[in-house]
Amino acid sequence: MQPNHPINIEALLTHIPLFNGLATEEIARIARSTREINTPKGGILFHKGDPCTGFHLLVYGQVKLAFTSSQGNEKVVEILSQGQSFGEAVMFMEKPYIVFGQALTDSLLLHVSKAAVFDELARDHNLCRKMLAGMAMRLHHLMNDVESYSLHSGKQRIIGYLLRELPEADQNATNVAVTLSTNKGVIASRLNLTQEHFSRILHELTELGLIVVEGRRIHIPCVAGLRKHES
Repeated sequence: MQPNHPINIEALLTHIPLFNGLATEEIARIARSTREINTPKGGILFHKGDPCTGFHLLVYGQVKLAFTSSQGNEKVVEILSQGQSFGEAVMFMEKPYIVFGQALTDSLLLHVSKAAVFDELARDHNLCRKMLAGMAMRLHHLMNDVESYSLHSGKQRIIGYLLRELPEADQNATNVAVTLSTNKGVIASRLNLTQEHFSRILHELTELGLIVVEGRRIHIPCVAGLRKHES
């Protein structure tokens, strides 16, 4: 896969929250050590155990971070979409990747060099605070995941996922729909469910009249009615 036209790396870097406020020349220095990565659907970005030489920004496409158990079972840790960055924490730890990264669709990413980031951190301590804030936010999301896996039933997890996927304007609407961002097996793993359990719960919610499933498209006749079953 090749992009239809050259991308402006400097312009894309300015949209990364942790680079907000950097001067043009600072962005330019980082851009010189940033490379494009075109990855087709199914392509592996890195394996568990590979050295981390920087972090990634997803320009377009979709990427999953996951690990595989000794029995061969896959656990999806995170599903990333356009505009999200990942790998910052591992970069700072200076340890190899503890998960693998795989493109779920044809994707274009930027790989930002660790050396370039460390050079800017030495020049601008404000960047340190921004990166810490970004990593703290990701840790907060992971803690929420742990709470959900520990305290919430499978049905609650799926309902919560569907509600989070709704736009803000549709949070109390009727006759709305959610299009699953990827296949049901990947989403089931992300929610710490088997695909069979995931499908069974969707069937139960359908039987209750709370959703209508058409492939990846989930119709919700009444959001308020679905929310009542989340608690």
